[in-house]
Amino acid sequence: MQAIELLSRHAGERLSLARIVRATGMSRATAHAVLTQLTADGWTVRDGEGNYSLGLGLLAVARRADTAFPLRRLALNPMRTLADDHDVPVFLAELERQGGVPSFTPGKPGQNMAGGDAGIDAIVITEVLGTPSVPWIRPARRMPFAPPVCREFIAWAPESEREAWLAAADPRHRPRLTAVLDAIAARGYSVERLADESAPMLEALAALRHSPVTDPLRHRLSAMIADLITIDYLPDELGDHNAVVSVAAPVFSPGGSVIASIVACPDTNLPAARLRSLADATIAAADTVTASLRS
Repeated sequence: MQAIELLSRHAGERLSLARIVRATGMSRATAHAVLTQLTADGWTVRDGEGNYSLGLGLLAVARRADTAFPLRRLALNPMRTLADDHDVPVFLAELERQGGVPSFTPGKPGQNMAGGDAGIDAIVITEVLGTPSVPWIRPARRMPFAPPVCREFIAWAPESEREAWLAAADPRHRPRLTAVLDAIAARGYSVERLADESAPMLEALAALRHSPVTDPLRHRLSAMIADLITIDYLPDELGDHNAVVSVAAPVFSPGGSVIASIVACPDTNLPAARLRSLADATIAAADTVTASLRS
């Protein structure tokens, strides 16, 4: 798994055995044995110089596995229409649940580099159209299912789940988050916003948070980032210029729970009318996917 994951992150390259050993931490003997078997199965290819890349056998497996996850396939056409009509990048985020009951425990030891915890519910980006200006928006990126993000996933949740999610939030944010969740449920979409003057500082703090620092410092940086963020827009806050990073609308399962969201990423200032137009189109795309799942 480590070898395939590494090769998939460098899909256009051919990696030497030494590089694979360094990147995975496997011994040279183990890496050689693993890659020999993967090559025999067609999952990897070894060239004349002894370098490795992904093989067509893995592609066949991936295509068969793709049928087990129909959401991406059903969402692609509505996403393309949204991206083309409004000239914005669009991505699909899916809920990955580890058990029957969601858990909201961000910051536990063992958090992986992708942004999610082993055994903790996460949001996974499964498709990206266009090139979002925000660098963390990329396929396979995982985000903890925790406040203040993932609001469009929790706004329609049962009260017990909603209360658990709010309880995991910074106490200073809970009153606003409660009002925002009500607004999202009423209008049908969430907005990620950021004041322009805060953007350079936020980017610098985020880079520091993901560098090798102690846990207390990481928590302090997270708190500083939270202080810079204004969570969503309430109805009376929309004006002539609204700093909109993204607009997200929920996709519902046949049972009525939110299992994904379609997210448009203008990352610019939008007048209220333009924001509502983009939001309506994003809702329409998500509703199309919901209808396809129910048919």
